[in-house]
Amino acid sequence: MAAPVTTPPPSPPPRSFRRRPWVLPLGLLAVLFLVTALPPYLGLDPARSRVPPQPELSHFYPMLVAHIAFGSVALLTSVLQVWPWLRRTHPRVHRWSGRLYLFAGVFPGGLAVLTIAPFGELGPVQQAGNTALGVLWLVTGVLGYRAARRRRYVQHRAWMVRSVALTWSIVANRAWSPICLAVYAPGALSGADGAPTVIAQAVGVSVWASWVLNLIVAEWWLAGSARWTARPVRTEHTAPPGPERRR
Repeated sequence: MAAPVTTPPPSPPPRSFRRRPWVLPLGLLAVLFLVTALPPYLGLDPARSRVPPQPELSHFYPMLVAHIAFGSVALLTSVLQVWPWLRRTHPRVHRWSGRLYLFAGVFPGGLAVLTIAPFGELGPVQQAGNTALGVLWLVTGVLGYRAARRRRYVQHRAWMVRSVALTWSIVANRAWSPICLAVYAPGALSGADGAPTVIAQAVGVSVWASWVLNLIVAEWWLAGSARWTARPVRTEHTAPPGPERRR
């Protein structure tokens, strides 16, 4: 008696742009964020900087501007990296946009931020949070690139999802900052004088929340995606589990 014919589980069906409704809003959010965040730095005037330039540190403002410029490239190209349709139908564009994301965004932007993060004016909580973010941004990018070079695409995908989550921490921080201030230093939002140390701690908490929670969401998404791809698929050629039926 011939053994039942089985076929390997088929790959998940390709999803079109219509089934990825978050791609367009994500791109629009990136553009909107940059439109509102970049103008103070376009004229290279330290007086307009939203981050105090710290005149005693001659490298601070140039490295801040460099980080913002490279980070803007990373933010825009990150949308292309998480667009499955582009990766599936235009792999060459995906690869080149990935190189742009890493070599004109993450790597120089991460190195630039490490030269200024330890000198943040709001104290050790903010300094430690931004420094850890910069280190992890570089590490995830390096591991993602190395996995791609070795054609370990499952690992590459996972590391790049983590990298993109860290890239978007700057956007998340715009939401977490007022939340943390409202919880820990409500006077700072109402116009009343607040204790500088409390405000500094609140801002520091928002820095940590912006990338730690992003990473948690990324890991949750990766775990769910792994369960989906590992789910067995029954076909008409596969027998249901259970004891073999008598013939």
